[in-house]
Amino acid sequence: MANEKIDALDKKILDIVTRNARIPSKNVAIECGVSRAAIHQRIQRLIELKVITGSGYNIDPKVLGLQTCTYIGIRLERGSMYREVVKCLEAIPEIVECHFTTGPYTMLCKLYARDNEHLMDLLNNKIQGIPGVVSTETLISLEESIKREISICGGAPPDMSTFTATDDDWD
Repeated sequence: MANEKIDALDKKILDIVTRNARIPSKNVAIECGVSRAAIHQRIQRLIELKVITGSGYNIDPKVLGLQTCTYIGIRLERGSMYREVVKCLEAIPEIVECHFTTGPYTMLCKLYARDNEHLMDLLNNKIQGIPGVVSTETLISLEESIKREISICGGAPPDMSTFTATDDDWD
């Protein structure tokens, strides 16, 4: 198991690079108190262990004209059709995530559309036409409130027992 091979320094490196994937190794080394070579070796090992599975840039879909973020719950005729349906969904570039799920849907997909008309076209002419898709349910995101990677260093969530909401908090 990869977790057994991850030590405190690895976790510190992961914490730093998940906050900024473009940070120079020199800066990571300074923050960790080790050499750049040590950082490079650790990162390579984390890649080999498949702890780090990629890096890249975050793109704001709205800047590209994709104003509508939507989650589509998809029910299939049979769960065993999942892999075939995924192949069809992969051909739809607006779909950015797809999960095989438990609960009311067989699959849950996240997609971006220019507007509601574009979304309706994707649903009616692409997704619902895939063999095996029985029904879909659309959930439009009004706002993305939290977007982050998993906590590397095991940071505890805030203590909500001390939080007291006032009417001003809801304005």
